[in-house]
Amino acid sequence: MNTEKLQLLLVEDDLDLAKAIIDYLELEDILCDHAANGVAGFTLINQSPYDAVILDLNLPKMNGLEVCEKLRSLGIDVPILMLTARDTLDDKLTGFSKGTDDYLVKPFAMAELIVRVQALSRRKSGQTTILKVEGVELAPQTQTATRDGAELKLTPITMKLLKTLMRESPNTVSREKLMQSVWGDEKPDSNSLKVHMHNLRKAIDNRGERKLIHTIAGRGFAFKREDKI
Repeated sequence: MNTEKLQLLLVEDDLDLAKAIIDYLELEDILCDHAANGVAGFTLINQSPYDAVILDLNLPKMNGLEVCEKLRSLGIDVPILMLTARDTLDDKLTGFSKGTDDYLVKPFAMAELIVRVQALSRRKSGQTTILKVEGVELAPQTQTATRDGAELKLTPITMKLLKTLMRESPNTVSREKLMQSVWGDEKPDSNSLKVHMHNLRKAIDNRGERKLIHTIAGRGFAFKREDKI
């Protein structure tokens, strides 16, 4: 039986409300990190594999809609529950168009919040967009990838590596970040990343097309055309 606790992120600038939510979740044996603004929330979601995110609509630095849209454009499929004081149909349709999965209108009952996040955490979001970089397309929802229309044969690990590289493209991704994206805190032996990156290169660059995966000496790997190195 799986007894792992749910791990959520709450992005809420009302500190009294945030404390109340976190305390209630703790009573339900649910772990919850907290960010007080949109930029901090976006950064945490990029760094940690949360089961679901509780995201306030009105946030400083980056509002909830902007956070949601940016996450989905990167292919991040964490389920998102939006907290809002707005309950009109147009407001909800706008939120869904930006990638939120569910809405909860303030004020709300804590028991309803628990039911909503537990339901969301059992599935990945269907709101993610397809990642497209230099002729390679990756669909996070179906875990499929193509290059110039031809299907790529990828393992679950090479799929995760490709997703991380494409999200960061054309920036360089460190070996540490790649390992974290695949294995989390349980780091493999030193050769595992090397082997899987070799297999990913074969899948992506094995037809004599322009090379897209490049080793950046002393820094990591980058997914981009050679003329952009």
